[in-house]
Amino acid sequence: MPAEPPQPSQLTEGQILNALRPIVDPDFNRSIVDLGFVKDIEIEAGRVAFKIELTTPACPVKEQFREAAQTAVSRLEGVTGVDVTMTANTRGRGASSSGDGETEILPDVRNVIAVASGKGGVGKSTVASNLALALAQTGAEVGLLDCDIYGPSIPLMLATHGEPSVTPERKIIPKQGYGIKLMSIGFLAGDNAPVIWRGPMVHGVIRQFLTDVLWGELDYLVLDLPPGTGDAVLTLTQTAPLSGAVIVTTPQEVALIDARKGLKMFQRVNVPVLGIVENMSGFICPNCDVRHPIFGEGGGSRAAEDLGVPLLGQIPLQPEVVDAGDSGKPIVTSAPESVAGRAFRDLAGEIARGLSIRNADPAPALHEIVWKG
Repeated sequence: MPAEPPQPSQLTEGQILNALRPIVDPDFNRSIVDLGFVKDIEIEAGRVAFKIELTTPACPVKEQFREAAQTAVSRLEGVTGVDVTMTANTRGRGASSSGDGETEILPDVRNVIAVASGKGGVGKSTVASNLALALAQTGAEVGLLDCDIYGPSIPLMLATHGEPSVTPERKIIPKQGYGIKLMSIGFLAGDNAPVIWRGPMVHGVIRQFLTDVLWGELDYLVLDLPPGTGDAVLTLTQTAPLSGAVIVTTPQEVALIDARKGLKMFQRVNVPVLGIVENMSGFICPNCDVRHPIFGEGGGSRAAEDLGVPLLGQIPLQPEVVDAGDSGKPIVTSAPESVAGRAFRDLAGEIARGLSIRNADPAPALHEIVWKG
């Protein structure tokens, strides 16, 4: 009786996990298997399918993970095909109480990012709007709240106008623009109507934007703060459950002095600073691609080093960025492959990465991490 031909070895889930174990997340310095990122392994007639669930859809090494996983599993004997699905479960720090013992503030928002500046005119709203859109382009659910009551600019920059709808329960439904949820006093007061309010009224409307707007489930809510460190900024830092702050500055020394003041303010109210963004960081000549440091050079790097926080990105000075904002077509949507468009996408990845690390292990003292010396 002739011997039966040898049967191909049966692939097992353990073999798949062992093949994926050498892939290490650079932020956590651990295997994606040990971190629990690999899920829903299916094996059928040599074809292998599984998911890699990241801590944010804006993970900057997402495609590297996919390629490495595909290659590693394809090398196993008996594998005829590999299907890797990249997913994300954004981690967050949770909501906070409004202080009345009843109302939770932003209970379904996983991460609240404050974009601030020590002074006006540094392009903070441009950074906030492009950051929000860049995060949304990764597949994240994103909202953008224009907190500048006296000078709202988000309606213009995102070409979104008109009053928002209100539910019978007097809850405000945010506007939609470019796939993100939007709220601004400009939607309520009109584009050209001046807002002449005293401090307590500003405090009240900011609290209403945090508690009475139906933001729903969001991975990220970006707050475009007013310039400086006045009442409105203090109200937001003390009321909203901020995951972290981003300080926007320009290279010249006068802007850096104000940026340092803003950064110290967040320190005093125990809000971690994710880093500094240097806007208008050199003009790139469209004819020769040479970078010209019109407002000086290295200021953002020096400030970041002095204050012990990362330099998250440097956004070049390009007329296209201004034109895009004025026309309601932000650069990350109108020219995503431009130098500035790529810089904003890189910035979004750095911020998402920083938040994921913090949210994974919030135990260490924030001041020991954020403030050196």
